[in-house]
Amino acid sequence: MSITIFHNPACGTSRNALAMIRNSGVEPTVIEYLKTPPTKARLQELLAAMGTGPRELLREKGTPFAELDLANEKWTDDELLDFMLAHPILINRPVVETPLGTRLCRPSELVLDILPQAQKAAFTKEDGEAVVNDKGQRV
Repeated sequence: MSITIFHNPACGTSRNALAMIRNSGVEPTVIEYLKTPPTKARLQELLAAMGTGPRELLREKGTPFAELDLANEKWTDDELLDFMLAHPILINRPVVETPLGTRLCRPSELVLDILPQAQKAAFTKEDGEAVVNDKGQRV
């Protein structure tokens, strides 16, 4: 079973999504996209699979979003992709790709909707929020 997560280990949401994938009994392919950014073609594939455009995948917080004036509608999708490739921190995370779909998993528990296997145990996010009970069911 192939699951890929575009991951930032410094991000709690990304860490929680990764932990839920592992809690389903699967070890995903982990791509630390800040170290190994996707190609433009790969980013376009992910966006197509999500049924969205680059604007919906842009991250504002902790990025050069404002300095680059990326809220301005003048930028085309192609130009936004170029900005994301030049500054991978602009790519929101985590993006998870499974046989059941591709999704930006914010909040992290959205990953549960696209995992092919059920959770194997209870899961509580880093902030203490219970997400899955001891029967593997979403709470």
